[in-house]
Amino acid sequence: MTQRVLVTGSSRGIGKAIALRLAQSGFDIALHFHANRAAAEACAAEIQALGVKVSLLQFDVAERQTCRQVIEADIEANGAYHGLVLNAGIARDTAFPAMTEAEWDGVIHTNLDGFYNVIHPALMPMIQRRKGGRIITLSSVSGLAGNRGQVNYSASKAGIIGATKALALELAKRKITVNCIAPGIIETEMVDAFSPELVQQLVPLRRMGQPEEIAALANFLMSDEAGYITRQVISVNGGML
Repeated sequence: MTQRVLVTGSSRGIGKAIALRLAQSGFDIALHFHANRAAAEACAAEIQALGVKVSLLQFDVAERQTCRQVIEADIEANGAYHGLVLNAGIARDTAFPAMTEAEWDGVIHTNLDGFYNVIHPALMPMIQRRKGGRIITLSSVSGLAGNRGQVNYSASKAGIIGATKALALELAKRKITVNCIAPGIIETEMVDAFSPELVQQLVPLRRMGQPEEIAALANFLMSDEAGYITRQVISVNGGML
């Protein structure tokens, strides 16, 4: 029986690359998006062309009740997930003295509360399968080292690391692994402000990473070969840390 994986924020960027890579490995995909249905449908078409099943789920990961309703309905219709990839997130960068309440709350509610909002309704069905499972969270080098202008983002991403490590301990006896990927500067819409000169200054490998390089790691962590890896934070950052 084909195993299903939910990938949040998977209509573009890193999430899309992860969804496509997992589909190439034969996983059925629950493809989550927030607002851009056209991009999600285009990604879904690419996944279907790989010969696996795909379902489209639309919700804001910051909205707890909607998350629960949509995820529970998808599980009821299609079965429990083997894996979860928590990729959805936002950044609202500004110096802390000028940071508004909305900029703080929006980032925390989306990036950190999303951990609870997505995993919690999916977890008991995953446990009840009694076949193990995989949970992969996405943090950032900002969550490991902090970054100026990103106090809100760094706080949320550091929180994800702590939550990941704690959940890994709780689920190890269930043979569900929980690991975190912490990307550096990856070539997506979120890093349009980075000039080539700045990238070469910040990154020892002197280039941005590609979404497919994050996807390759996610694919490995989702595989049977990664069954003895849990509670780890793996940073893909070109030598920044």
